[in-house]
This record gives sequence, C-alpha cells and structure tokens, in this order.
Amino acid sequence: MKIPIENIYYLLCYAWNKLDEADRVQVSAKDQARLLDLFARVLINGTRILLKRGIDKAYVNESIEVPGVKGKVEISETYKSGLYLKQRTICSLDEFSIDIITNQILLTTLRTLLKAPELAESHKADVVSLIQMMPDIQTLEVSQKLFKQVRIHRNNRFYSFLINVCQLIYENSLPTEKPGEWQFADFTRDERKMASLFEAFLYNFYRIEYPSWSVGKPHIKWQLESVNDADSEYLPRMETDITIENDQEVIIIDAKYYQESLAGQHGSKKIQTGNLYQLFSYLLNQRDGSSKRQRTRGILIYPTVSYSLDLRYNFDQHPIEIKTVDLNTDWKEVEKQLRIIVCQHHSC
Repeated sequence: MKIPIENIYYLLCYAWNKLDEADRVQVSAKDQARLLDLFARVLINGTRILLKRGIDKAYVNESIEVPGVKGKVEISETYKSGLYLKQRTICSLDEFSIDIITNQILLTTLRTLLKAPELAESHKADVVSLIQMMPDIQTLEVSQKLFKQVRIHRNNRFYSFLINVCQLIYENSLPTEKPGEWQFADFTRDERKMASLFEAFLYNFYRIEYPSWSVGKPHIKWQLESVNDADSEYLPRMETDITIENDQEVIIIDAKYYQESLAGQHGSKKIQTGNLYQLFSYLLNQRDGSSKRQRTRGILIYPTVSYSLDLRYNFDQHPIEIKTVDLNTDWKEVEKQLRIIVCQHHSC
C-alpha cells in the first residue's frame, strides 16, 4: 500500500499526539521524495528553533576532582586516589549543563544522518551547518533503553516531537555492507508497524477532534459465568481499539490495517472472517441492559489507496458497518471521510 509522504506525516503526528509541535516545525511534506528526507527536515527545522530560542539545560550530577572541597565529598574515591595528600578531593555536585540526554540524542541522530547515502545532499549540508552551530554536547550510543530515560515536562515539551522522530530513525536503521553507513528501512512496508500506527492515529484523531465525546479503550467483561471461581482467570482480556460514547450513542471501532483489506481467491473478495468475529464479540459482551448499549454501533475501518467500501448490516439492534479510508488523497479529504464515518447518524 503506497501512502503519500504527507499523509504518513499526519498519521505520525496524530499517533504521537504532537500536532502543535509539528505545526511549529513547519515541514512541507509534499516536497519530500523519501521518508528519510522528511524526517531529516523535521529535525533540521526543529533544531533551528531550539538554537534560536535556546537549547534546554538541566542539572547533571558529576563527580570531579577539585582543590579543597566542593559539594559532596566522595570519601572512598578520594582516599583510594590519594588526592587528599595533595589537598584535593573527588566531589559529587550538580552542574547546570547543556550536555543532557535530550540534546545528546538529537546531536547523535544529526550526525547519524550524515552516514545515510540516500539522504539528499541539500539536507546533509543543512545538518553539517547545524552541528557546527551546536554547543559542546557529547554524542552517545543510542538504544531503546536510552529513549526510555528521556523525561518530558512542560519546559522541554518541544523536544518530545523531535525525540519521537529520532527514535523512529533509530528503529528503522539498517547497516549496509559499507562500514559506517546505514540505510533507512521503509516502515510503511511492515504491516505490523503500520497496523499499530493506524490504530493509534484513529484513536487520537477522534479524541482530539471531538473533545466533548468520551473516547477510550475500555475493557469489556466476558458475558460468561465461570463454573469455578478460578476458571475466570483463564479468560483472555478483551479491549476495544476505540470506543466512542456521546449523548446519543456508543460506537465501537476496530481498526484493521492490511496490504490487502479483503481476503479471497479467484476474484471473490470477502471481509476477513476473524475481523467480523471479533467485532461481534465486542458488541455482544458490552451489553449491560441499557438501551444505549443494546444499540451500540460496530465499525470496521480499513485504510485503502485504490478502492472504497461502505457496507452496512444489522444484527438485532446493532448497526454493523465496514468502512474504508482512502489514504491516497488530500489530507483534508481524509479528515472529511473520518468525520462522516462517525457522524452519519447525527450532526457533529
């Protein structure tokens, strides 16, 4: 499934819940030929903003050798080194430093971009210029564990979007046969990664665009009675992708991403059986005796780039709908399609 670069960008911005930060970076995604060029432009523009307003600083605990005493004396280290004989000590103290983990990850990723042969030369020139402008910051060996150490707060929240991009570049970097070089793996070809991205995008889209609605991922209790108390522990957890509730109705949405949305052979296309079974299970087990839950609407949403589906069925009082969202169109049209899906029974 070939999705335009601009739309991939918006999928990520919604999935990461970073619309405000993304707008400030001002990337013209339509002008980018490749994903890596797009992400490089995000980091370039974002780093320029940081340099203009001032790169973040924080207190960093350091152990240093000093004459006399400063901060907390590391007695054991001072004694072992024999520095006390020279009236010097090893002390631990907090220094207000620019050499912190967010800046280290950003600088390391910028340097890494220079080792990607497919990156546009114009972007490499911009990266070199930015690196020369950055203050004395250490590079480090990036890992998944390192990203988990990043702490985002009110004063450094602009970094959140940039760190997400750095992590995406790291997770999709593959070494080449030439030492020191790497290439960016197109994650849009990975069905598992795209399924996760599509689900996160839909969830945050409806949560952001309809703030007065209740949008969540509630657990649904199985409508089964255990013969023995311990038997209930073996039931799998049932959690919807998206559940929307407003004054008028409840909607359960199941997001499904496949390179080919429909299954079938010899030209006969069918909805994938497992998808319908799963939606049925949600609808039946979420009933709690209320009239609203008795009429809960179930929707399967598939992304597509070549055709559209608008299939409608009824089970008891439950409307069941199979919808597609065309990701190969202008983003405003994508937004319109998503709004129509949830608003067709009432104005919103």
